[in-house]
Amino acid sequence: MNTNNLALSPTDEDSDFVQFWNTVLAPKFIKFKHILVDGLTQHSEAVFPNLPVKTGDRVLDVGCGFGDTAIQLAQRVGPTGEVVGVDCCDAFLEYAENDARSRGVENISFARADAEIALPTEEFDFVFARFGTMFFANPVAGLRNMRKALKPGGKMVHIVWRNRADNPWLSMAKDVVLEFLPQPGEDALTCGPGPFSMSNEETVSLMMKSAGYENVDLTRVDAPVLVGKDVRDAIAFQLAIGPAGEVFREAGEEAEAKREQIESAMADAINKQKVSTDGIVMDSSSWVITATNPEKQ
Repeated sequence: MNTNNLALSPTDEDSDFVQFWNTVLAPKFIKFKHILVDGLTQHSEAVFPNLPVKTGDRVLDVGCGFGDTAIQLAQRVGPTGEVVGVDCCDAFLEYAENDARSRGVENISFARADAEIALPTEEFDFVFARFGTMFFANPVAGLRNMRKALKPGGKMVHIVWRNRADNPWLSMAKDVVLEFLPQPGEDALTCGPGPFSMSNEETVSLMMKSAGYENVDLTRVDAPVLVGKDVRDAIAFQLAIGPAGEVFREAGEEAEAKREQIESAMADAINKQKVSTDGIVMDSSSWVITATNPEKQ
């Protein structure tokens, strides 16, 4: 695979979105890597066995983050297959490369890329994304580039969160924070449209069809997620990342002045959740969206 057009260094040409991920969000995601990777274990275990991946396949993992899904896919395709993980965040790619090297996974490589701008064309049997496409500012463009990366007849799967009501691990904390702080303004710096931008079945189906896919199918998956080792960890996570974290960050000094009140209210809410041997567990629900790149006529 030619990654010359992908392996980019941070430049002034990066979008505000990409710069925001690299400068503001990356340190927060690294701090809570134990939740963002390990916390999704049960969710991934419910999805991965059914992925349409075969030994020998060439696979592209879009928004690969810390590389855990790319490494799993590399193990699935075996030594005759290949996996390329792409992400717009340099720090994530560094973690991914180090993890793959430490595990001795050799059929994998990583490159810096913005899927909304450019991906290789007709090089992969399977394209995958876990909880990344919801943040596309231009979702149809990103999804179309993912389709173009597939060989004719190739398969894609991306996983997105369903609605707020079925994902209290994301929505509950924001509801608590909004009792004390205002909604972010229209000029707020964000990670993109947000975790629920593809929660509507009809909307995301239309996006997929507009991007040129065939055989679009959505399957609901419910699974618990770990949101913190303990209540203190869960509160820190929610105030740093996600919808609640965005409200807290944008409120600035007002948020810090009310931190004690907010943390007390969040502790009350989190204490009502399930507790496992690993920590605080909450319900989550996703769509597993599968589709096909049409065969050439």
